[in-house]
Amino acid sequence: MLNLLIRLLVSAGAVLLAQWLSQVLVNAQVVSQYLVEVQDVVSALIFAVVLGLLNALVRPVLLLLTCPINLLTLGLFVFVVNAAVFGLAAGLVGGVRVDGFLGALFGSVIVSLCSAIASRYLE
Repeated sequence: MLNLLIRLLVSAGAVLLAQWLSQVLVNAQVVSQYLVEVQDVVSALIFAVVLGLLNALVRPVLLLLTCPINLLTLGLFVFVVNAAVFGLAAGLVGGVRVDGFLGALFGSVIVSLCSAIASRYLE
C-alpha cells in the first residue's frame, strides 16, 4: 500500500515537474505557450490517479490494437499511445490542461522518466 502511495506521489510530482519545465521552455522562448498546465497540487494528485487507472485499463487495449504499427515503427509508436493516454487523462481532469499532441507527448515522457526512476529505487 505504501508503494502505491509513493508511486502516486511521484506521478503527481512528475506532472508538476512537466508544468515547471514547460514554463522554463516558454521563458526561454523555445515554445510559444505552456505545454502542460496544472491548477494546483490537488489537481495533480487527481490527475495521477486518473492516469494510473487509464494506464491499467485503457493502455493495454490500445497497445494490443496498435501492435502492427508498433512492429513497423520498432516500438516508437508506444510514445504516441502514451501521449494519447496522457491527453485523455488531461481531458478527464478539470484542473490539468495539455496543449495538443506535443504537450501530451512532453508530459508523458516526463512522467514516464520519473516513474522509471522511482520504480528503480522502489524495488
